[in-house]
Amino acid sequence: MDTALRLASEHRCFGGTVSFYRHDSAVCGGEMRFSVYVPPQAQTGKVPVLYFLSGLTCTEETFQIKGGAQRLAAELGVMLVVPDTSPRDTGIPNESADWEVGTAAGFYVDATQAPWASRFRMFSYVTQELPGLIGKHFPARMDREGIFGHSMGGHGALVCALRHPGRYRSVSAFAPICAPMRVPWGQKAFRTYFGADSEAWKQWDTTELIRSAGTRLPPLLVDQGTRDKFLGDQLKPELLREACEQAGQPLTLRSQDGYDHGYYFVSTFMADHLRHHAAALTA
Repeated sequence: MDTALRLASEHRCFGGTVSFYRHDSAVCGGEMRFSVYVPPQAQTGKVPVLYFLSGLTCTEETFQIKGGAQRLAAELGVMLVVPDTSPRDTGIPNESADWEVGTAAGFYVDATQAPWASRFRMFSYVTQELPGLIGKHFPARMDREGIFGHSMGGHGALVCALRHPGRYRSVSAFAPICAPMRVPWGQKAFRTYFGADSEAWKQWDTTELIRSAGTRLPPLLVDQGTRDKFLGDQLKPELLREACEQAGQPLTLRSQDGYDHGYYFVSTFMADHLRHHAAALTA
């Protein structure tokens, strides 16, 4: 394998492997990390690729440990690719001082404000550099890509798909930040990464993109727990429903009674999401 990828660890899992990698990223200007679950079907041929974007404070390891996805991914023959949530140890002052911005809070955008602009380019990393590495080094069918995520990563998955219409055959999200321009998490991150001009924020806001997009996404599946402590202030799925209704975007928005924001919720409905993606990716 090309020495550009550094294997940190590898683990046998349901007939396939979970592996963790580090590499020097041209896009992010320093070391980046990601993990991959390669299902057993990849031993005899290329398999579809499904990217999972994690939420605030998470790493490339969180989903692999807590998501409960590998058993069904092995049955369905789908590769799972999980990037880290931001660059780390960049030398930017106070990059780790606030869990809502900076380290582990890249928001899957390309920052335009100094000092973040040279390093915090997670959108380009997820949509360009990382897929290039996957296509080069792994038995992946790069004509069959899907994307999903949780919380900040749900926002990221929706934005990546909306800004690359026609690329992802399947899209879904768990408790996404649906309208970041209108909630404290998004406002704080966007002000940090883009400055005060809210017009520049619109291209990174799911509801704004859905309203303005000339093309539609594949049918969206979104799950939201009713006991999620961030539901009213930070997530606002009702705004996603409203935007999809106005734009004619197919959406299945499921309200899951009694579930909170964490991975007990995510893992409970993981099988539904994997089957949603596999139906499109392996058709």
